[in-house]
Amino acid sequence: MMPLDLTIAIPVRNEAKNLPLCLAAIGENWAKQVVIIDSNSTDATCQIAKAWGAEVVNFEWNGQFPKKRNWFLRNHTPTTKWVLFLDADEYLTPDFKREVEVALSSEEYVGYWLRYTIYFMGKQLKGGYPLHKLALFRVGAGEYERIDEAQWSQLDMEVHEHPILEGKVGVIKSKIDHQDLRGVTHYVNKHNDYASWEAARFLKTSKEAKASDNWTWKQKIKYGLMRTPLIGPAFFMGSYFFMGGFRDGTRGLAFGILKMAYFTQVYCKIKELE
Repeated sequence: MMPLDLTIAIPVRNEAKNLPLCLAAIGENWAKQVVIIDSNSTDATCQIAKAWGAEVVNFEWNGQFPKKRNWFLRNHTPTTKWVLFLDADEYLTPDFKREVEVALSSEEYVGYWLRYTIYFMGKQLKGGYPLHKLALFRVGAGEYERIDEAQWSQLDMEVHEHPILEGKVGVIKSKIDHQDLRGVTHYVNKHNDYASWEAARFLKTSKEAKASDNWTWKQKIKYGLMRTPLIGPAFFMGSYFFMGGFRDGTRGLAFGILKMAYFTQVYCKIKELE
């Protein structure tokens, strides 16, 4: 089979633990191009990528727009028809690859929402909030939403921004496996940075009259609760009870508590910034 007319772009920084499995799951000759967008990694990330055969480009953020994904789209625009943004802790499954092979032959859609399994403490979760991302789209159909910031955090990559596309968007039903092998410590540290960014973004966008026009329905619910301490318990109730987190036993309970702590942290940082 000829490689798909697809570029897989993997933004990274110090991903030596996750990247080998990520690249192995992609497989050779499935996509025309695999590009690693590296932020000055100090581990073996770049060596692993080059040994596998991926192209490596370096990104150094200046604290302004654009961040990593939009910078790549603007400065290293893929020559393929499609681009898939994949994190190093996301692993393509055979079912997903087969479905994408069919989907990319269609002219109906300019992009696709992707679905993910979530692994926590070494096992796949049965319940909890589903993870969806709009991460596969035609080159030139759009870019990630623009958020101008004054370096609210050290996060050089888009966090919860999603692409704004011109055209019809479909869904790939088969899931990608999401499993960060770096453990709970990395999870907690990462979400502390996310909370700082999320709080600053909320305060900025809440002052912009049309900011909500491009929000998904999930974003509208989340931002509606952001100024109340109930946001943490609300997300716990949703994750553990309504979305079936209880089916994962103690792991589901721990995961729901961490989610509650994260959103409570966002609330506290909003109040602190105000």
